[in-house]
Amino acid sequence: MKIAVTYDNGNVFQHFGKTENFKVYEVEDNKVVSSEVISSNGTGHGALAGLLANQGIEVLICGGIGGGAQTALADAGIKLCSGAQGDTDKAVEAYLNGELVSAGTTCDHHHHEEGHSCGDGGHSCGEEGHSCGSSCGGGCGSQSTLKGRNVGKTCRTHYRGTFNDGTQFDSSYDRGEPLEFVCGAGQMIKGFDAAVADMEVGQIVDVHLKPEEAYGLPDPNAVFTLEIAQLPGSEDLTVGQKVYLSNQYGQPFPVKVLAKEEKTITFDANHEMAGKELNFRIELVEVK
Repeated sequence: MKIAVTYDNGNVFQHFGKTENFKVYEVEDNKVVSSEVISSNGTGHGALAGLLANQGIEVLICGGIGGGAQTALADAGIKLCSGAQGDTDKAVEAYLNGELVSAGTTCDHHHHEEGHSCGDGGHSCGEEGHSCGSSCGGGCGSQSTLKGRNVGKTCRTHYRGTFNDGTQFDSSYDRGEPLEFVCGAGQMIKGFDAAVADMEVGQIVDVHLKPEEAYGLPDPNAVFTLEIAQLPGSEDLTVGQKVYLSNQYGQPFPVKVLAKEEKTITFDANHEMAGKELNFRIELVEVK
């Protein structure tokens, strides 16, 4: 089986029709055996389905996608998993583990079920740090007061992230390519951005971030309970499962099933790293 993911510097690119690259994964026995990045060659959204079909793609994982493109993918026999965010490798791993649910379609490939939109349309997490891409990306808002030689410039960094007990949660070194972002543009968590702001190319720094500098403290308002009858497909969800709901604007956001009763289901929209202290070793590779 081949899985394609809209790709931008290690993360799921959020606009299917504008993606410049796909990362294609070859899967055997439910394990990734190889991967490669291919170019979309500037193909418009209407023809991307054909490009993927010619590559033998069976599943597409992406961020946002329009109705026309969804129809084109369906006509090409390509299964869609939209609303994904963050690291592409982790998104594929979650898909293969049956843990990734589309904003509009269940993406558990073990069941091949359609229609589990879980899209209530009236609930939004709406808080900083709840849907911020990869483990160090997604600052959710620009940092206009940030000062430094690299603010406003495109920076490429390698990094390794660990918890206080030394457990590694992410590493660009393991992926084999630096992370690229605009410093101070709100694409990164605050502490990471601040650390890079005045670094020199080739410099390596170690930083310890409090939750307020990373993904914030858990917000009790981001935990909410809904009637199962309001969310078609939610009756099949299990505690601990990670899925995507849609807010009032139709935008997907990730949640975790916290509890489930006979008639109700409780979700937690806090970022999975909310409340955690994080440590990063950061190497500035290039400034553009």
